[in-house]
Amino acid sequence: MISTIVLIVVVLALWAGAWQIESLRGRQLLLLLGSYVFYFWFGGTMLAMLVASSLVNFRLGRLVRTLRLEFLWLAVGLNIVLIAAFKYLPPILDAAGSPSQADLARRIVIPVGMSFWTFQALSYHIDTYLEDVGQPSLLEFCLYMAFWPTVISGPVCRLPEMLPQFRRTPQFSRQDLSDGVLQIIQGVCMKFYLAQLLASGWSRGAGVTAGFDATVGWGGLDVWLLAVGYGFQLFFDFAGYSLMVIGVARVFGIRLPQNFNRPYLSLTPAIFWTRWHMSLSFWIRDYVFRPLSAMRRDKWWLYVSLLIAMTLFGLWHGARWTFMLWGIYQGLLLVGHRMGQRAKKWASIQVPPALGACLAWATTFAFVSLGYVFFRASSLAQLGTMLEAALTPSSYRHVVLPQAYYQLTITVVAGYFLVAGGSALLRSWRARYRAADKSRVASTSLIPLTWADVPYTAGATVDFLATSLWWWLAPALVTLGGLAALATYIQSARIATTPFIYTLF
Repeated sequence: MISTIVLIVVVLALWAGAWQIESLRGRQLLLLLGSYVFYFWFGGTMLAMLVASSLVNFRLGRLVRTLRLEFLWLAVGLNIVLIAAFKYLPPILDAAGSPSQADLARRIVIPVGMSFWTFQALSYHIDTYLEDVGQPSLLEFCLYMAFWPTVISGPVCRLPEMLPQFRRTPQFSRQDLSDGVLQIIQGVCMKFYLAQLLASGWSRGAGVTAGFDATVGWGGLDVWLLAVGYGFQLFFDFAGYSLMVIGVARVFGIRLPQNFNRPYLSLTPAIFWTRWHMSLSFWIRDYVFRPLSAMRRDKWWLYVSLLIAMTLFGLWHGARWTFMLWGIYQGLLLVGHRMGQRAKKWASIQVPPALGACLAWATTFAFVSLGYVFFRASSLAQLGTMLEAALTPSSYRHVVLPQAYYQLTITVVAGYFLVAGGSALLRSWRARYRAADKSRVASTSLIPLTWADVPYTAGATVDFLATSLWWWLAPALVTLGGLAALATYIQSARIATTPFIYTLF
């Protein structure tokens, strides 16, 4: 814990010093130094691999800039082979009947975050071949690959978004500071309190981890609550981390792409995948699905492309049958949604909009949640057992999980929907009142208006709640209370801190 605090202090000090340097090259150099210090903490060999990958990809990018297709294939192929050698070589050797070589391959530790910075290199090469994305210097490209808030677990950035910000003269902004600190507070609350709480529970044996590790037969309700609980644990863990790194970068005036946008309020599977792990979802969409779907115009090929893209998405997480089946399952959900949209045009059934929205949300939430059983199951046998329980009506007659787990999961999930739904409602009211008040004032004046010109009305009250009280007071109180409770649990040794989930991928 102390070493982590020291690391963060050193890196932040380097970054704070970087913004005081007038020389653009000097500032970039210090930013890169801070990023390398951060990454070196995870192991010198890993840093050497990151530096080597940056140098090789920078040279490959110069070749790809000549617009010769063979150089693009070379760059893409080398990156894929490199990541496959670390992530998929052991199971491949096992399948080939070479267990001793597979054991040797498993002793080679995969560099932390390799999947993320390799994806950034791939997007750089593909974008360079298709369009002019700017020509980074070696220093700028290395900074792009090693940018310390994102190098471990994303968000997956793209060079056209980052290069202009690396070259911009920094200016202190109270808005950036305010928004960044708020995102950090929210992220800390989600990652270190809510995700941890769901994983370990109020007491031993009452969390998601113990529930999936249970050796007795689950009931149908157990499986559903475990699926929902793990889905929210994964969300709070990864979305919380994303908010923290986005907030840290924002404090220093750098804007990173949003990674989560209230995914559990989605009305369709397609919308869900535009709100969940957005930087990677959009990467798969732009560099896998769209090129595949453009190869043929047949409708059936569009569905095949969706299945291939989502299967690869599943395998990206690791060479496991459960990950592959999870990807296929998600692809089938997307295909089913598209087919349903087509069938809807020919159906004569009319459903009230509010009821239709509720049914669409409930169906999407149920199918997405069930998919987490595929993702979390430790083996195909466990997956089959849990799916059988979830789909067998008689299994709902008994439960094996402790009552404390049910209470915890229902409380956390209900709290999420209360907060997420309330914030969405506030934003909706805010927009409605703004439009109404501007329209009313405009009817008596021909002078162009801004929001500051509108008299204090109900819209201003809603605007205050949406921008000030709601976002500052509630998260701050929840964070303070949550961290205090978590500290008490850890200090009393009632639960063990779980690792950050996405470092496993």
